[in-house]
Amino acid sequence: MSWYLDPPPDVAAHNRAVAAVWAAYHAGHPTRVPVVIHGSIRNLIQNPALNHTGYTFADFFTDPEAQIQCQLAYQRWYRSNLLCDRDLGPPADGWQLAVDFQNSYDAGWFGAPLRTDGNAVPDTLEILKDNKERLYDLEPPDPLRGGLMGRALEFFDYMHARCAQLEVDGRPVLPPLSLPGEGTDGPLDAAYKLRGAAELCTDMLVDPQYFHDLMSFVTDNLIRRMRALRQWRWERHPEAADRGQFRRPGFGFADDAMVLLSVPQYEEFVLPYHRRLVEAFSDGGRISMHLCGDAARFFPLLRDRLQVYSFDTGFPVDLGQLRRDLGPEVQLFGGPEVMLLKEGPPGAIRARVEHICRSGVMEGGRFVFIAANNLAPQTPLAHLDAFYAAAREFGRYPA
Repeated sequence: MSWYLDPPPDVAAHNRAVAAVWAAYHAGHPTRVPVVIHGSIRNLIQNPALNHTGYTFADFFTDPEAQIQCQLAYQRWYRSNLLCDRDLGPPADGWQLAVDFQNSYDAGWFGAPLRTDGNAVPDTLEILKDNKERLYDLEPPDPLRGGLMGRALEFFDYMHARCAQLEVDGRPVLPPLSLPGEGTDGPLDAAYKLRGAAELCTDMLVDPQYFHDLMSFVTDNLIRRMRALRQWRWERHPEAADRGQFRRPGFGFADDAMVLLSVPQYEEFVLPYHRRLVEAFSDGGRISMHLCGDAARFFPLLRDRLQVYSFDTGFPVDLGQLRRDLGPEVQLFGGPEVMLLKEGPPGAIRARVEHICRSGVMEGGRFVFIAANNLAPQTPLAHLDAFYAAAREFGRYPA
């Protein structure tokens, strides 16, 4: 199986076409549905055919040089071989690095220790699982040095020093702009990673006072950290375009743990904490939200109560029904099931793309194809090519 395009694409022609697709989409007159294939660093580290760095995920979380080399190797690969509506070739301004602790940065900041197991993606351990009362002894973490953030700051400083020595394909390597934590994976998500999913849901029903104490502690501290990290970045980059804007347009966040709840439970127990986040960081306009899992039942409420008008899905939801439920103004990101893209065959992928395009989701021109939010490691390029070709064929709007 090949992981490299042969023959290589015409980069200039591809990039011109991509620019035209996005220009039409953002102008409100799309010519076809754009296609974005997201894939985390897992697609390098967990693919032996691509990972020539010798690093594992355990290295990636403990060694800043491992993060640098893996990020550069992955960017070079996908900018040469992964066809979608994104530019190919070396980036004009340079290769951008980031401090990356995947989805562990929230709970890790609160002091949850990391569990590393070779080449599996590290995750945090629940520090309140066996002793819930420990919550009342927890101190608010330092925004820059609390828990895992202390390691993030060390990585940040290392990368800034190291980038001065690096150049790849004639382009500079750019150091991180900030630390992980200016955003959040969500207060409920952080709370269950501290307490445990079953335990948190039980608390909600049998000890609601404790549930609200934990959610208040998590939410208040997340807001404090997000504000502090933005202020820290602005001090380092006084030319930043968003300087001084804690509340701004287009705020977005996630909270995948919502799928554990019913809509009434969400409205009673979690919505007030989401509203705190939105009031702290949104200018009052429309915002975006990422939700993995079968979360479609929450979307109308989120639109009406929080002004969420862009949903990034990570589950095979019924996109046509969502369009009918939400109307033409809401932006939807979605696509074929992640394992269909991995396992194929190409004909089945093509049929699934056609079905999605004919479902009604394209009404209003506010739909973007994605590869189930996060590409599975070792997904064949031939399957992604079939996805992109089918989207270009069936995702066209009338002239």
